[in-house]
Amino acid sequence: MASENKAGPKQGKNVAFMPGVQADAEHFAPRPAETTVVERPRKLVVMHWLTVLCVCTAATFILIRDEVDGRALRQWLLEGHRHFGLFVLILFFLRVALRIRLGKLPPASHTSWPIRLAAALTHIALYALMLALPILGWALSNAEDKPVHLLGLTLPTLVGGDEDLADRLQAWHLDAAWLLLALVSLHIAAALWHHFVLRDGTLRLMLPKRRR
Repeated sequence: MASENKAGPKQGKNVAFMPGVQADAEHFAPRPAETTVVERPRKLVVMHWLTVLCVCTAATFILIRDEVDGRALRQWLLEGHRHFGLFVLILFFLRVALRIRLGKLPPASHTSWPIRLAAALTHIALYALMLALPILGWALSNAEDKPVHLLGLTLPTLVGGDEDLADRLQAWHLDAAWLLLALVSLHIAAALWHHFVLRDGTLRLMLPKRRR
């Protein structure tokens, strides 16, 4: 009997290191809290980064245009700026339609309600600027008696030619662009704060993932 009792603990200790038992133990072990975060739909992530690409390209084209000579090149850069601005407008409507279809998304992290409110207001402002900026630019071109084209198609005229109106639209377009830059900077800072300070996985939700 004594020898049997001595063998018992050794046998139990060996079972803990058996491959099957160890796999079961890992399977039922508690997962880190970070893995419980609900991922964002792939379409939403793709549209997010397409919008980033179009906004950055439109801004790059108009900034380069102010630094180069040559009428043909400047006109090409202006048309590129208009096209990518209109792509942002198209993506705005696609994103709004997708968000309506998806409904309310679960929160990305468990933060206090003032922070969640500030994030929601920032997102609303970003969406509003994604709508306002292209329309202001479109109307500005019309006020300068310049037609707006998209992939070879001439778009409808929003306003008639008016120099005073063109000056006002130019100022509003520029102010809206600076405001967008400020909000994008705030958005990036918040994402980095979530990633490096809170470490809650919020940033990784919107990063493109490879399909397995």
